[in-house]
Amino acid sequence: MEEELPAARPAYTIGQDVSTFSVEELISTVALLREEIGRLEGELQAKDTTKAAAEALFRRQ
Repeated sequence: MEEELPAARPAYTIGQDVSTFSVEELISTVALLREEIGRLEGELQAKDTTKAAAEALFRRQ
């Protein structure tokens, strides 16, 4: 018996030629990129918070 695997997301590389993507693939890729932007912005915010805490700690004198 074969298990059903979840549908693979379209592979995408920044700058890739997307002229061959279907409308559905373009919509899926845009959604994937928005999720990735959110993930990256969350990580950036976490690093900024950590940096601010460290700077506040070392300013105390």
